[in-house]
Amino acid sequence: MTTVAAPTVVHTRAPGKINVFLAVGDLQDDGYHELATAYQAVSLYEDVRARHADDFTVRVTAAPGIDVDSVPTDDRNLALRAARLLAASTGHRGGVDLTIEKTVPVAGGMGGGSADAAAALLACDTLWGTNVGRDELLRLCAELGADVPFAFTGGTAIGTGRGDELSAALAKGQFQWVLALPDVGLSTPAVYRELDEHRRRHAGEIRSVRQPVVEAGVLQALRAGDAAFLAECLHNDLQAPALHLQPALAEVLELGEGAGALAGIVSGSGPTVAFLAADLDAALELQIALSAARLQVVRATGPVHGARVVAD
Repeated sequence: MTTVAAPTVVHTRAPGKINVFLAVGDLQDDGYHELATAYQAVSLYEDVRARHADDFTVRVTAAPGIDVDSVPTDDRNLALRAARLLAASTGHRGGVDLTIEKTVPVAGGMGGGSADAAAALLACDTLWGTNVGRDELLRLCAELGADVPFAFTGGTAIGTGRGDELSAALAKGQFQWVLALPDVGLSTPAVYRELDEHRRRHAGEIRSVRQPVVEAGVLQALRAGDAAFLAECLHNDLQAPALHLQPALAEVLELGEGAGALAGIVSGSGPTVAFLAADLDAALELQIALSAARLQVVRATGPVHGARVVAD
């Protein structure tokens, strides 16, 4: 009889995301907002390696151009919190040493920290042999943050509630994105506060949004794999407050759309700007044009799979 040795290192990977549509409801009494969003997972990934340890520790490295100085390595780190949460929920007595390699911009509106958490949950579950199952892992994801369940599932999905109540959305083919990466990040709470202030300042002009919904055209464009149609439907309620906090983003949007993008959108709470291209050739041309303008840019495709174990 052959026994399979327990792994000494587990390598997992989870994707960043673009909100191709994001509608934000009014501020609620509990301090949160109802959301209606269409997520697409894209081919910028966070890699997590987990090793057995007596305690819980995390180290963070990054691809060139990604600044990780602001990423905490104490219990504020979402991946470390994910590991502790799994241990507490299963009674696991050991710890873990996590190494994160980031390619998703930090504080860029693409869910890099959420991808870290999703990848860490899967890595620890595999390393420890806790085998809690997909449903339980998704429940733990939801405890960690609104974007974490989608980082775990990937693909294309509609998110409601706080963004963590997911339903799969059909998406045909691949969409080509060119992402202008930020020099400095934006605080998600600060962007939401600016949205609330903007709505208060213009209360007589802006209709109250109690129950946001994803527009039907977005779903039709995704289902058809029609990039031009999707470009017409891109929308983000957080774009205006992000532009107010970082006015230079308006120039980036104008530059990309002038260089051939079908459309541009601030991703999530920003400040990453995602440009949708008609096809691969158009994406390559756009990447060259934006690079020549001294912007840091990367190409990505979507949709891609969610968190998974990677063979080293």
